Amino acid sequence: MSSNDSTSKTLIVAFSLCIVCSIIVSAAAVILKPAQEANKTLDRKRNILAAAGMLDESKSVDELFAQISTRIVDMRTGKFTDDVDAENYDQRKAAKDPSASDTLTPAQDQANVARREHYAVVYLVEDQGGDIDKIILPIRGYGLWSTLYGFIALESDGNTVAGLGFYEHGETPGLGGEVDNPRWKSSWPGKQVYRDGEVAIGLIKGAVDPANVNASWEVDGLAGATLTARGVTNLVQFWLGENGFEPFLNNLKSGEA
Repeated sequence: MSSNDSTSKTLIVAFSLCIVCSIIVSAAAVILKPAQEANKTLDRKRNILAAAGMLDESKSVDELFAQISTRIVDMRTGKFTDDVDAENYDQRKAAKDPSASDTLTPAQDQANVARREHYAVVYLVEDQGGDIDKIILPIRGYGLWSTLYGFIALESDGNTVAGLGFYEHGETPGLGGEVDNPRWKSSWPGKQVYRDGEVAIGLIKGAVDPANVNASWEVDGLAGATLTARGVTNLVQFWLGENGFEPFLNNLKSGEA
């Protein structure tokens, strides 16, 4: 057998294996996609429930999420809209699409997100009488190394924080990654967002002194993670400010949403 024949056979076998492997990988991706999408949806629901303080491990996520209604808000008007389908709308994709979002000026872009989508998905918890009990809003912004994605929940007054949580980020474990620490997250409920019509909530350096007159608007800082802490303050203030959900919250309180 010539060396050329041996080389050709080796290449044919290698090529055949590549084709077979690619078919297997492609088939697996197609087969597993529905399960992956279902897990993604379940994880989103869990994070929304956790931010609102509604997660109960003794009950199914779907059972708990049945208490929540999903709505679309037009960020340009601060009002509910049916222009897009809440179930199929991809807010993160829209934020990158120039036709579905607006460029923020440097003065506006406190959260360093570059663009703000035209529509946002919000989640409402209603009591048995149909009145709003909690408002859960998507938030995002740049920390030290990454964009943090999460939810902030407000009580029915649109001013008192019910909870906050991040479901995706790339901050340094043990430092900026402390945004995942349950103890730190537990410092948010009860904090006030607005003071004299302005967003006043934010992280401070160190722990909050309950005796401080500003304690209602202050949240414990993140030790050793100054830039991440600043990023969290910026993103919360942006999304609860005039370029974020503040117009919607005002319309909701006045009954004009």
